[in-house]
Amino acid sequence: MTTGAMTPNRAPMSAGQEGFWRLVHAEWTKFRTVRGWVIAVLVSIAAITAFVFVATDVGRSCAGPGGPAACPAPAQPTGPGGVPVVDTFYFAHQPVTGNGTITAAVTSLTGRVEVGQDGSGTPEFGPGLQPWSKAGIIIKESTSQGSAYAAIMVTGSHGVRMQWDYVNDTPGLAGSASASAPRWLRLVRDGGTISGYDSADGTRWNLVGTATLPGLTPTVQAGLFAAGSLYGSSSCTYDSDFCTRGTGVFRDIGLSWPATGWTGTNVGGPNSVPGPGTLRQSAGALTVTGFGDITPAAGSAYGGNGQSLQRLLDGTFFGLIPLIVVAAMFITAEYRRGLIRVSLTAAPHRGLLLAAKAVVIGAVGFVAGLVAATLALTVGTPLLLRAGGLQWPVSPFTEARMVVGTGALLAAAAVLALAIGTIVRRSAPAVAIVIVVIVVPYLLAFNPLPGSQAQGSGPGGGAGWELQVTPAAALAVQQAVPQFHQLMAVYSLNSGYYPLAPWAGLAVECGWAAAALALAYYLLRRRDA
Repeated sequence: MTTGAMTPNRAPMSAGQEGFWRLVHAEWTKFRTVRGWVIAVLVSIAAITAFVFVATDVGRSCAGPGGPAACPAPAQPTGPGGVPVVDTFYFAHQPVTGNGTITAAVTSLTGRVEVGQDGSGTPEFGPGLQPWSKAGIIIKESTSQGSAYAAIMVTGSHGVRMQWDYVNDTPGLAGSASASAPRWLRLVRDGGTISGYDSADGTRWNLVGTATLPGLTPTVQAGLFAAGSLYGSSSCTYDSDFCTRGTGVFRDIGLSWPATGWTGTNVGGPNSVPGPGTLRQSAGALTVTGFGDITPAAGSAYGGNGQSLQRLLDGTFFGLIPLIVVAAMFITAEYRRGLIRVSLTAAPHRGLLLAAKAVVIGAVGFVAGLVAATLALTVGTPLLLRAGGLQWPVSPFTEARMVVGTGALLAAAAVLALAIGTIVRRSAPAVAIVIVVIVVPYLLAFNPLPGSQAQGSGPGGGAGWELQVTPAAALAVQQAVPQFHQLMAVYSLNSGYYPLAPWAGLAVECGWAAAALALAYYLLRRRDA
């Protein structure tokens, strides 16, 4: 009996593919047999991991010398999910139980902004509003700072907004409120769900947003509020930077719950803002005036009062240097010893040889970054919490992006160093060039030269250009503190914010590595060994 030919379960690898992966294996063998290179990669991992002890400042932690007394209390309260928040405003409220509705028409939002001081140092105010000054209606679990809430409001320059639990914001009707064009606002509670509506005439209502507040207690506080918006300026004399006072005028206020009368409360306490808020009732209108804001504590407010998880990866800056040296030497050592001729004889297709080296050194960099970032976060997170700072909560997705991004950052840097080494053929110049395009821009971004532009304050800003157009932009992939559009804040580099989005910054570095690799391939094909 004859046996038919067996059909393989998968398509066989082509000769070119087989040859390439043999080259990859050969290059990996070269790498792992050079003890100095392996040690340098381990040093890179150790540098990134060990820096967490500097970043967390263990010597002054609650467990260190000085004990708990050495740990200052956080300046901000925390909201749902542990988010650091600013929660200071004037609240005219009454307790309500169960499901119901609150409705009001806002006929005016005005404000006063500190413009300077008189001869005795007393603050002087003039008319003005900040873009996020606000007045509206709110349902809040309690008058305690950080408690859950949902609110719909008129703002200084952004029309009607619905906001809830500090970090959420969605737009409604555009334009400002006036006596001739009031903004009607409504909140409807149904268990733990609160829906916000707006209307231009009080008849036709539009759903603006729906907030789900898990665990909302049966009895909550419902009412009217006003806040000037968190604002800092050179003329602001208050440490809290609440230099704007917002005033909202409300009419046609209706509650479906039994009315018990309005109580005015300075949420955050009377001493947390420049002056207490006020509640005035006259001619069928309620006028509410207050300083403060209801926002996540981000930007300059966050940067001055807390520690971020991304601080644990600050050692990446130091771990890059030994990896860059190894990656450059992965090709320059062969030129120096004349072994490149042997490699090119064994691999006549020069592009495949360069690609194999890039795969190996890129994989080494990626694994090194992955291991180092995992160790840094695992070791450093408990230390960071013990150090007493207020830490922004990080989701598992963000933490995974930080870890994988660090691996990709190191991989791209290693490929860039390999390409530069191929172009210049000498280790010292190659290492110097890569350090100039990665390390130097990082230093310049945080320490601008005299006369240069100050640090950037947001994505795509003119300042911080060093972290937008150079490979150092990839460090943005480690950013853990979010940005919010619904508050005035300075998003500076020193507060942990980069001018590009995380993956956009990494893409800049990958673009540099790809361009350098293409040039290296072109020169490798045209030049003699």
